[in-house]
Amino acid sequence: MYIATTEEDTPEDHSWKLNFDRASNAVGNGVGAVLISPNGDHYPFTCKLDFDYTNNMAEYEACIMGIRVAIDRKIKVLEVYGDSALFDDINFFYLPRDENQMADALATLASMIRINEQEDMKPIQMSICESPAHCYNIDEEEGRDGHPWYHDILKYVKNREYPEQATENDKRTLIRLTNDYVLDGEILYKRRKDQVLLRCIDAVEAKKILEEVHEGVCGMHANGFTMARQIMRFGYYWTTMEGDCIR
Repeated sequence: MYIATTEEDTPEDHSWKLNFDRASNAVGNGVGAVLISPNGDHYPFTCKLDFDYTNNMAEYEACIMGIRVAIDRKIKVLEVYGDSALFDDINFFYLPRDENQMADALATLASMIRINEQEDMKPIQMSICESPAHCYNIDEEEGRDGHPWYHDILKYVKNREYPEQATENDKRTLIRLTNDYVLDGEILYKRRKDQVLLRCIDAVEAKKILEEVHEGVCGMHANGFTMARQIMRFGYYWTTMEGDCIR
């Protein structure tokens, strides 16, 4: 197990939060948790499981790991989000997987890493960028030459044509990108890792879908990340989807 922590002066009667989750795949099994201070600081930690377990056992391992760290930090008030009472006050809440991304990502990380017991695992350092280093959206992208964002991909998948003035590096990149795309007639699809096909759409369609998902008949005024996931569940894709949904 490894953890990134810092000392901070927080009143002991203020509530901390603990998010936890577990993950498994062909490489291994892991659990992850995140302690969130009253000031909003996140302290992620994770552990690889090297024994046979049921799903419930793994969830309990993740929760217990988080509670132990909370005890070590002398945290007195804790809200636990995921799926016992050592504290002055402790509450457990159900948290859907879609809203538990940090703990889920950490559990997945631990499940995939191959380590030996002698290795010194360094703390995970995480920062938050409040503004992008480079920002563009689908309108700006398509406004450059009047073509949809997938124009070069479509041309290569359909006719094995490269863009004019493409360098050798550009060509290699394009070939690598097209491995994830499928052409059915005149319609281009993006293949997800789970093999589900998403129809590639241009700026005009993207605008209509954004408006409909956010405030139309199926609208829910959700945040950007939730909107993007909802659009993909409807079967659509464009490269700047997440950024456009947030904006």
